[in-house]
Amino acid sequence: MSTLVVIEYEDLYKAEEVRLKLLRMQKDFLIDMEDAVVAVKDDTGKVKLHQAVNLTAAGAMSGGFWGALIGLIFLNPLLGVAAGAAAGAVSGALTDVGINDKFMKDLAAGMHSGSSALFVLVRKATPDRVLEELQGTGGKVLKTSLTHENETKLQAALSAAKK
Repeated sequence: MSTLVVIEYEDLYKAEEVRLKLLRMQKDFLIDMEDAVVAVKDDTGKVKLHQAVNLTAAGAMSGGFWGALIGLIFLNPLLGVAAGAAAGAVSGALTDVGINDKFMKDLAAGMHSGSSALFVLVRKATPDRVLEELQGTGGKVLKTSLTHENETKLQAALSAAKK
């Protein structure tokens, strides 16, 4: 079962910076994330989600490949690429994996203008190493499925001064 953690930051760029830090930790096998999304609320109050994976582009690439392959079979590869890419893009745009977009937008709507939030869905992690890496990054835990004890540890690490 995955664990949800949502952290709000007072500036527009801090959540993205922390997501990049988490992605580096994932490469080092310290954390296994199912999804990591940054929500930004600009000065006009508009919420924008920055997904880790662009499903529309991935769908278009996959659809284009399969369309070209089918197009080669029927001797019209250009038409096959175009049709496959369009179908793949539509399919990718309609697919929602990981954290629900509506949930993220609703939660981010309550943030201050000019702030950002990091939504992370974690499959598994090495908690002591992850907390050590996140120490001093700031932020406030908005929502989590962690136990109260672990949530307190996370907030303490975020708020602590860097070593």
